[in-house]
Amino acid sequence: MVGGIVVAMTRPRRAEVADLHRCAAALPEVTRDPADPAAPERPSYSVRGKKFVIFRGPRPDAVDPDTNERYADVVALHCSAADKEALVGDPGSPFFTTAHWNGYNAVLLLERDVGRLRVDELREMVTDAWLARAPKRLAADYLAR
Repeated sequence: MVGGIVVAMTRPRRAEVADLHRCAAALPEVTRDPADPAAPERPSYSVRGKKFVIFRGPRPDAVDPDTNERYADVVALHCSAADKEALVGDPGSPFFTTAHWNGYNAVLLLERDVGRLRVDELREMVTDAWLARAPKRLAADYLAR
């Protein structure tokens, strides 16, 4: 109670993979690109033909260091070079990279680790990914709103 008023305190909700899809699809001029027919649950999201969120299938460059099995739940999100360095360099961050992504402004996230982020954090990451790939005028219009 604050000053005689009952205040409900809500904790920020942990993100889910569905939130990632919702956040990406809600941005302007986004298309959900068809996934690989062998893995229809692995789409990508693009703005004017430029992918900014990619649900990847298993690849030899992303393997579990404990089991040596390929990760089947990798999501790539575009970002700036500075953000990539900060996110990957933070030992508490769920983001990582592989040699395949060296020199490319994107970070990787395992779907199983999405819950390590709050919904607002995930929304910011997805929005930043979109801003990194959207045409300058479209990005400026979005930021001006």
